[in-house]
Amino acid sequence: MEFDFEKASKKPLVKKIIWSSIIWIIEIAFVVTLAYLIVNYALEKTTMLGVSMEITLKDQDKIIINKFAYKLSKPKRFDVIVFKQTGKEHSYYNIKRIIGLPGENIQIRNGNIYINGKTVTEPIVTEAVKNSGLAAEEIQLDENEYFVLGDNRNNSEDSRFANIGNILFDDIVGKAWMRINDFDFITNLNKIDDDNSSGDNSTENGEESIQSE
Repeated sequence: MEFDFEKASKKPLVKKIIWSSIIWIIEIAFVVTLAYLIVNYALEKTTMLGVSMEITLKDQDKIIINKFAYKLSKPKRFDVIVFKQTGKEHSYYNIKRIIGLPGENIQIRNGNIYINGKTVTEPIVTEAVKNSGLAAEEIQLDENEYFVLGDNRNNSEDSRFANIGNILFDDIVGKAWMRINDFDFITNLNKIDDDNSSGDNSTENGEESIQSE
């Protein structure tokens, strides 16, 4: 019986092609799955609507939401968050800055924000608050509630008003992470300037103040 050397020599090549095809299919499946997980569970893009977060964010700025940020840790004071409230008249994404944390008492008087009786020193320059809204009287936050404000304090619908109110943790979609139209990281805008981070927690009138961590 004659041995078919040509056929035998082709077997390793066919086997190599089969394995290469299998590996290619696995790689494609992995990339598609990873992209799906990132889009649905880690990152999402949205658009800033309106001027309530100026000068931090402008109308029509494109924002990347880090949806995984609060899976391992809780939101912090001065984080810029994206939330979508259930059971409200509106069902769109909203972007605001966290001021009050769960369990704290919030009040706005004489244009200043007070948390547990202490004035708040913010990492951004804002106008004095002209309309205290619901916070004219002290508001006590529940253990899963956050008090948020827009950086454009006198042109923002936020926790001062009944149509927004306090934000539940379950309503937070994620942390506003990146402004992709000019690649400016929002988290960098949450840092206090060197002049405000000296550790002096007192104001000119002798009151204690709360600063960012």
